[in-house]
Amino acid sequence: MNFAVYFSFIALTISLFAGLYRLLTGPTLPDRIVVMDLVASLVIGLILTYIMLTGQTVFLNVAVVIALLVFMSSIAFAKYLKRRMRR
Repeated sequence: MNFAVYFSFIALTISLFAGLYRLLTGPTLPDRIVVMDLVASLVIGLILTYIMLTGQTVFLNVAVVIALLVFMSSIAFAKYLKRRMRR
């Protein structure tokens, strides 16, 4: 079990850095918004992996709050892009 947790932690970290690189080099605003959602999902995955490793369930609340904030920001960005496309 420990091998799987450590392997997923490493894979999520590598994916996080790849996503951050794409966030900095993204050609358009919608691409960057999608990558921000990806990075937030990877951070939630890292938090859940840390919870599995240590057993400290207090960080579960942090993951839920991040998920709610990302959901609300995705809706706000979608409305912003919709208004921007009409012009």
